[in-house]
Amino acid sequence: MIESATAVLNDPQQSKSWWRATDSPPTIGVYSGRFSPAVTLLSALFLTVALGSVVGLSTSASKLDQIESPEQALNLMVSRTRDVEEGLKHAPQWEQQLMAWTSGGDEVERAHEIEWYRELAETSEDPLVPFQLAILQAEAGHVSQALLSAHEWARSEDPLPQFADLVMAAYGEGPVYDADRYVLWQAELAEVLPAGWFYDRLAERLARRANDPALMASIQEQAAVRVDRQYVRSHRLTLVELGAMVVGTVVCALLWFRRNEPSSFVRLHEPGVPPPWPGGIGAAVLLRGGAIGAMLTALFLLYAPPDDVSLRALAIPLTNVPLLLLAYHHLFRPSGMTFSDGFGLKIGWARVGRLVAAVLAVVAAGLWGEWVMDRLSEPFHLTSHWAEWFDADLIWATPSLTAISLVEYVVFAPLFEELAFRGLLFAILRRKFSFLPAALISAAIFGVAHGYGLVGLLSVCWSGMLWAWIYEKTGSILPGILAHAINNLLVCLAVMALLR
Repeated sequence: MIESATAVLNDPQQSKSWWRATDSPPTIGVYSGRFSPAVTLLSALFLTVALGSVVGLSTSASKLDQIESPEQALNLMVSRTRDVEEGLKHAPQWEQQLMAWTSGGDEVERAHEIEWYRELAETSEDPLVPFQLAILQAEAGHVSQALLSAHEWARSEDPLPQFADLVMAAYGEGPVYDADRYVLWQAELAEVLPAGWFYDRLAERLARRANDPALMASIQEQAAVRVDRQYVRSHRLTLVELGAMVVGTVVCALLWFRRNEPSSFVRLHEPGVPPPWPGGIGAAVLLRGGAIGAMLTALFLLYAPPDDVSLRALAIPLTNVPLLLLAYHHLFRPSGMTFSDGFGLKIGWARVGRLVAAVLAVVAAGLWGEWVMDRLSEPFHLTSHWAEWFDADLIWATPSLTAISLVEYVVFAPLFEELAFRGLLFAILRRKFSFLPAALISAAIFGVAHGYGLVGLLSVCWSGMLWAWIYEKTGSILPGILAHAINNLLVCLAVMALLR
């Protein structure tokens, strides 16, 4: 067996293959041969159906159905985003340019917000939705569209005629004949619109049309307090992300300059990947364990109380336990390995510096990838749907429930997803394929399992590729777990800083 493996590795034709693995080590240990092909096939079919169901739901079902109160949620998101942009107007020029480079510019963001409001207006019966859409359109420079909607509302049922009067009074043209009437409109506006960006913009427009500088100054002063607070919170997190990109990029550059050195300088653990167990046995374990996990996930979704966040958080570790147990019994134990050995979880203190460098490099590469995808998607008007990252438990829940959600996203998800998708799926594929196809296949399955749209799918696939790459280079799943945790933490903090 060893001689055969050595011959394969020494074969120049085999070593040039970009598809087939030519570096798989010989198997170690005695493995069970009692896997029924029929059971494995049924497991594969069940997993295929489960993944197909995820794809079907993500493409056919409305994203708005995922949120209990989409009207309130979208109002909060757009209002807070507009507040941040208002705060940016008062920042230094260099800061404005930096933020525009980071986010892609306010014009693109406004276009997405208008599209989301149009989508919501098609299904929602809340009359505030078209009213807020008109304000958003007018403030984006599409005043004629807002006025056209207002003229249509004049012939509709209450309260739309009232909203029509407010929109035409704020954005219409012509002289002001009755300033007192504008005072009454201000009072009506305070009754129909909650405090926030939409109210501030319309109230300020009415005050300007009424030529009331004192009222306009009062509105601007009250709005400035909220705007400044919101801008500072989001601004600080953006600086943290930019700092991570800079530091990680420097680390990537250092690794690039040392690329010709022996690969051992980045190794954290041996043996790493490919693993020393047969690929066929590994595939059988993966399919069976994955099928059991998918069934348990379905049971959780069907029978677990939707408002029980703690039970939902436990779903991730519990649905992965069968796969890990099967892997230990049929893969790790026969090869004489513990989980720590097989996944490279035990890192000596002398290699902590390597671990930190690996994590920083991958985090930076992930952020750069997100930035590139955002810029490339702009010409095609593609974006992640806002409902995909709007999490009510992070925004509206009590502190205790929010803490549980953070544990789910920052601890459980990175740990168990990396163990399953990189530690087992990618590793098993590496027995058969070279790095690139193994990483692509595992990242694609990883992305599909999340149920996101196209942009979200590409983002998750990119992250999956990076975490597979760092596992390949270091021989340890730990850098991927930590980078995954940091990625999820940054997303959670961004949502909370903006919306909570």
